[in-house]
Amino acid sequence: MRLEDYRYIYFLGIGGIGMSAIARWFHAKGFQVWGYDKTRTPLTEALEQEGISVHYEDDVANLPQEILQDKENTLVILTPAIPAEHTEWNYLKAQDYTIKKRSEVLGIITANAFTIAVAGTHGKTTTSSMVTHLLHHAGVDASAFLGGIATNINSNLLISKGEREQELVVVEADEYDRSFLTLFPDIAIVTSADPDHLDIYGDGEELIRTFKRFISQIKPGGYLLLNKNTDPRLTAQIQPGVHVIFYSLNSGDAHIQNLSIEGRWFRFDVQSPFHNIGSLSLGVPGFHNAENVLAAILTTQILQVPEAQIRSGVETYSGVKRRFEFVYEGKGKVYIDDYAHHPKEIDAFMSSVRALYPDKQLKVIFQPHLFTRTRDFANEFAESLSKADEVVLLDIYPAREKPIPGVTSNMLLERITCPKKSLISKAEIVDNLALNNDFEVLATIGAGDIDTLVQPIKNILEKV
Repeated sequence: MRLEDYRYIYFLGIGGIGMSAIARWFHAKGFQVWGYDKTRTPLTEALEQEGISVHYEDDVANLPQEILQDKENTLVILTPAIPAEHTEWNYLKAQDYTIKKRSEVLGIITANAFTIAVAGTHGKTTTSSMVTHLLHHAGVDASAFLGGIATNINSNLLISKGEREQELVVVEADEYDRSFLTLFPDIAIVTSADPDHLDIYGDGEELIRTFKRFISQIKPGGYLLLNKNTDPRLTAQIQPGVHVIFYSLNSGDAHIQNLSIEGRWFRFDVQSPFHNIGSLSLGVPGFHNAENVLAAILTTQILQVPEAQIRSGVETYSGVKRRFEFVYEGKGKVYIDDYAHHPKEIDAFMSSVRALYPDKQLKVIFQPHLFTRTRDFANEFAESLSKADEVVLLDIYPAREKPIPGVTSNMLLERITCPKKSLISKAEIVDNLALNNDFEVLATIGAGDIDTLVQPIKNILEKV
């Protein structure tokens, strides 16, 4: 399949963070692009401002005339979040349009590129944005498809200038729906492979088997940068000639040394099989972020980026929206927003917040994401959240799922053991915070629509 054979690109679910990056890529390349999404968001509004037409009602009448009149030149791109009963999707299928999943299109875009693929059940968005920033900062021409809005480039997409004979692409390799199996990377980073998406995989063993398949697709002579704390079976199917480098915070072929915390800054040295780098400064805090930037540094060393560029790149990295994002500081209070939606991610977030503010009262507002994830990890969620001084739970964000009897936020609330806990509706949370603000550090965490509360909460804190 050749993308240049198409003129019109139509997205079913254009507002997703991964879908919107590909939509922007096609638009920048001169294709005509349209899309449907269920909900108007700041991201869909940004796409519209960039010249991409988006509609929000599932109705065949909303399909552009160009698409209706020219099936042969139309490519439809689908997100797995679109439900089976979706009217437009069923019409396009019945009319025999060319329909590809987002992951398939990403595989086609990267097929002839030198590909750096960042995989993992946690950490892939931050790590891929770090790789992107370090390369961009060093003047290395590259494209990047990210799963979040990288602050340094204020986008989820970076497009190369075409300066290299072979395009260099950084891509977030998503394990959901086995999407990353469309990728055949030259360099693969695997940050983690903890059980998740069990609605897709059934159990953790199948997840491991699928990660092994992804790793087996690294090109001969390529590199695998593997977090040392992942399952040791992951390398069982690796191609001959692939270089494996184990990394972690404290041990492995590459690791962090002499880590200290000064305010928000993490200072450390890097021990690397390529060459060691001392006195690095990372302004996006978190032990997990020090580990993530280590993988990014190794990637740039493979690509022979000079040490001075790596050092200044690490120091100027400013993060990803909703990844340990400092929203407000003042009047004795700090407010941080984070995308954490798995117990392991919450653990990493909590330990880093506690390291920064060891003697402060921590209040956490958490929106569980998916009924299946809440069911599968209820005890683990409760244990992670109980590390706060106060927990406020919102209702479960269903995303693509239907409710499961007995699986509710109240089920989690009963298992949480911290001194103060409550269940509050999303509509009530801002007014409740105005009355209950005896905290020193506030965190909102979750992957649903809790991000719509960030600005209203900031406004409240500025008035308190």
